Amino acid sequence: MNTKAVRKGSALALLPFVIFIVIYLGAGIYFQMHGVKMAFYQFPSVTAMFLAVLSAFCMGRETIRKKFRIFTRGAANENVMTMLMIYIMAGAFSAVTAAMGGRDATVSLGISLISPQYLTVGIFLISAFMGTATGTSVGTVAAIVPIAAGISAKSGIPGALIVAACVSGAMFGDNLSMISDTTIAATRTQGCGLKDKFKVNFLIAIPAAILTAGIYLFFGTAGLDVTAVAEDYHFIKVVPYLAVLFLALIGVNVFLVLTIGIFLSGIIGLSGGDLTLIAFAQDIWKGFNSMNEAFFLALFCGGISALISHYGGIRWLIWKLQGMVSGNRSAQISIAALVSLIDCATANNTVAIIIVGDVARQISAKYRVDPRRTASLLDIFSCVFQGILPYAAQLLTAAALATQNGVLLNTLDIVPHMWYCFMLALFGILSIFIPFADGICRRHPWVWKKEAL
Repeated sequence: MNTKAVRKGSALALLPFVIFIVIYLGAGIYFQMHGVKMAFYQFPSVTAMFLAVLSAFCMGRETIRKKFRIFTRGAANENVMTMLMIYIMAGAFSAVTAAMGGRDATVSLGISLISPQYLTVGIFLISAFMGTATGTSVGTVAAIVPIAAGISAKSGIPGALIVAACVSGAMFGDNLSMISDTTIAATRTQGCGLKDKFKVNFLIAIPAAILTAGIYLFFGTAGLDVTAVAEDYHFIKVVPYLAVLFLALIGVNVFLVLTIGIFLSGIIGLSGGDLTLIAFAQDIWKGFNSMNEAFFLALFCGGISALISHYGGIRWLIWKLQGMVSGNRSAQISIAALVSLIDCATANNTVAIIIVGDVARQISAKYRVDPRRTASLLDIFSCVFQGILPYAAQLLTAAALATQNGVLLNTLDIVPHMWYCFMLALFGILSIFIPFADGICRRHPWVWKKEAL
């Protein structure tokens, strides 16, 4: 075999991912053109990935049995299996806590603490807290947008502005939360700890959030005439979110954190009469099921990545990137650009991170980009585009709920006000050229191991 070809790898090995993107994106564009609501979610992403898996099995000349062994090694990789377990436990925690009233209590607590003249920035902060505590941007949008739309109708605050404040806060949480699927995917694919990635990410996200809060404060304070909108709540129901956030921040193992969160929510729900033992068990199961898409996508991506790597796809991509990558900074730019492009194609930031993860890890090893830094870049830039894509779930959900609650919006009305995503992109790019967020990387340098490229 030609040794130069082996070194370069094979572009054809990437065909399964191309097939996935073409099917998923093509179906979304088709439904969008025909006026179907949630167009990019009509054709299931898991089905598109399954078709890509089948195409991967058509590559090479090995037997199906050997290809399946390669696929299962990738799917059963320790990082993939850990990711799958965390996904379903995070789903169970969110489901149980919502069922016992914790989600509504958290929203009401925030609303009750904010003066009317600060409601726009307040919605941003509430969403940021809830998104960080729950790890779900779509769940945060679903819970808070109806309240934001009601405030807009009563106060005269532009609906697009206050709804964008909600989605911006949700994306802050999605990016920074210890239990969000993007954080889990980014850290597991790069082999670094949640806490270490958080420390790098925090120093980029916080300046972006502060500037965003200032913008929403400036543009969202005029013409207010709002009565109290918070419902009665019990503070005890907020405790599971606070406990999960605190335990994760002090470095407790994520499995233990989520287990404590699940049973703490269950105990509070049982003692308050909001849950029965059977309902508690059923909500755990519902939470597991709610993570089906992420679960199967991660499983299929793990297997398909192993086949693509075996047939030289990753080697080819890295070889092509060498034309624009000449050092550590250009490597970081290439990682940020790659995950951004994949997110634009899939409209799913977790999928984008999973797809890019192996490639990013190899670029990171070759050009000595600290994996904690790489994980942060993957999460940041996938969330940047996820928050401004007019066909992504977050904006589609927000526009639909706002319209349902009396504020007629489409997704393109919201995009210009998504200031957090714009600020996050700005600080993310600045951090590449001015490494103000790399304190932990300098204090505790990464111990590199020899990795095959």
